[in-house]
Amino acid sequence: MEYFSEEHSKLLLSKEWLVKVDAQTSKPYLFKFYSSSVDLTCCFVITDTKTTWAEVLNSKQFARRWRECNENISSPFLDDDAEEAWRTRHLEILSRAHTLGTVSDLSFELVESKTADLAFELGCDTFKWRWDAIFVGHKTSADILSQHLIMPLISVNHLAFSTPNAVGDLGEDDLEKAIDKIGRTARRTVDTHIKNALSKPRLATTLRRMTAVFNFISDLPKITIANEATPPQPREPTPKLSAQIEPSRSTGGYVTSNTADTTGDLKSEAKSLRRQSPITADVDIGSATESESEGHRPTLGNREFRDRPPTATGQHSVTAAASPVPSKAPSPTPSGAQSRTATRLPLSSDTDSSPIRPAKKKLRPSPTSDEDSEEERKKLAAQIRSGAASIRGTRQPLRRAGRRF
Repeated sequence: MEYFSEEHSKLLLSKEWLVKVDAQTSKPYLFKFYSSSVDLTCCFVITDTKTTWAEVLNSKQFARRWRECNENISSPFLDDDAEEAWRTRHLEILSRAHTLGTVSDLSFELVESKTADLAFELGCDTFKWRWDAIFVGHKTSADILSQHLIMPLISVNHLAFSTPNAVGDLGEDDLEKAIDKIGRTARRTVDTHIKNALSKPRLATTLRRMTAVFNFISDLPKITIANEATPPQPREPTPKLSAQIEPSRSTGGYVTSNTADTTGDLKSEAKSLRRQSPITADVDIGSATESESEGHRPTLGNREFRDRPPTATGQHSVTAAASPVPSKAPSPTPSGAQSRTATRLPLSSDTDSSPIRPAKKKLRPSPTSDEDSEEERKKLAAQIRSGAASIRGTRQPLRRAGRRF
């Protein structure tokens, strides 16, 4: 069995579409037929406008099919010349049956087949025939429908809507001339032809309304004759977001204004804790001074401070840093001694900016005389022994005052 090819499709281009309807399913089928009296071959294509099937028969296959369908009619096997004449005569009968004037008199019935995708029988009182068609594939099916049905229908509709006279009133010669003129123009520039044919308001809106009616659309569109120029409307500006978006420095993302205050409080407090040194962690530094001469140093206090465990100081510093109290009164220190007082920064909860710089520490004036300095050192030593002096933090290097000459 020979498969349907593009060459067979070209042979069917000059043939008309025939229509038969299946009585059981009320489904219409369109088909074309071609036969050659030279090599006694024939081909056939059928479609339901969605799928396409086809069959190609050579001389031997045609003779075998005819004898199978007409067993009651005597069809003896003859010699070569007589057999060829018999095949030519019966192929002509089949060709006349596939014409517009005769196909309406033939019966049409779908039958089951073990080898074909679509099988049906055509018959009349004198003979019967069966086609065993095979699906040609999606691509070939689309090509056949476009080349044999869709494009010709578009051109014919263009002729019907562009000619001043009704197509039904034209004579055969005038209609042929009009068809030839449009066809020659269309095949030179297919794109321009399709654009001009479907861009006319009358034809475009007619097809639109026919599509709506055919598919049971309740709100039917109107048919218009002239183009309605409606310029596109300008785009409206995009509404601004109600919540202000601010970049987040810690995560690199974005937070809204609803959470900006809470995040700023936590970040400001964390930054202030990182910036505070052990000296400014709410623990007062004792008056660590140094006499004008190098020989007089409070060695007793320093030695006792080194012997103390550092854990109490660290715990006290952390507790003081985590306390919500903005500032704490410094512990009393001996008067006249040079000391540094811790300055605590207030926690910022307004914005996510950097914390406020601490104020510069003011140094108390140095003792006016050596006797006062000696007396202060003795008082400090006595307080250290009795435990009344404030506990200092981590030992820090002493800042030596300028020597006096």
